[in-house]
Amino acid sequence: MSTPQPVAAARDEGFGDDAPEPGTRLRGGRRSRGLHIYTWVVIGWLMLPIVVMIAFGFNNTTGKFNFAWQGFTLRWWEHPFAIQDLTGALVNSITIALIATALATIFGTLLGIALGRHRFRGKGLVDLVLFANIAAPEIVLGAALLSLFVTLGVNRGYVTIVIAHVMFDIAYVAVTVRARMAGVDPSIEEAARDLGAGPWATFRLVTIPVILPGIVAGALLAFALSIDDYIITQFNAGQTLTFPLWVYGATRFGVPPQVNVIGTMIFTVGVLLAVANGLVVQRRRTWKPLSPALDEGATE
Repeated sequence: MSTPQPVAAARDEGFGDDAPEPGTRLRGGRRSRGLHIYTWVVIGWLMLPIVVMIAFGFNNTTGKFNFAWQGFTLRWWEHPFAIQDLTGALVNSITIALIATALATIFGTLLGIALGRHRFRGKGLVDLVLFANIAAPEIVLGAALLSLFVTLGVNRGYVTIVIAHVMFDIAYVAVTVRARMAGVDPSIEEAARDLGAGPWATFRLVTIPVILPGIVAGALLAFALSIDDYIITQFNAGQTLTFPLWVYGATRFGVPPQVNVIGTMIFTVGVLLAVANGLVVQRRRTWKPLSPALDEGATE
């Protein structure tokens, strides 16, 4: 009688005569199932505050505090920007995040390319500063920037918030781009130069497209960190209010439902950007011929 194929394969892999019979499951299957359940429990726990925020954006509250469910309504979504101070703080957060993201992406990308491609004196020190910036508590960075601005006599406000956000966003962009750059084959750039492309053409047509997913990921991370930052912003804001600062100040008197509505909008936009980035990356991974002529030549 011949040995069943699954058992024979298991014995060939080193199980010997103790290989499981067909239809039986290894003990690792239970561990894997338990790990999946644990993962979904953790994800549900992390998503619970977001679900509550979204739900209470539809709460038909009548008082100052939006803590107890009193019924379903859409009236807060009809005029989400009715509170002028809240709208102004939201505009400040968005514009600061956009400016900080643009500057941090430019400087962080150049720094990440240098760290991922070249060796230079002081590279270890730069790595130490970058990871210290990421690992240090926000209160340390906020206090350090506050001391710098006070020492230089700079009035705190919109500009100092932008500078502070660029300072801590650069490290995240640089680390992300560096990780992407480390996986790029240098022979691709060498081939472009051998074919007559200059340094700028090679950088623009070869290097940037290859590391573009890392650049986009770093930019999205920088924008997300900037738009909801509270601690560093609090130290360097002066009289300027951002969305997180306004919400924290409103907690003493009652947070209006419009905060939940705007928070839901921000969360939705963030999810859409993440999905769009994932689709772009997936599309770039799909192989496409360089030209119909090359495709025809490859198939001949």
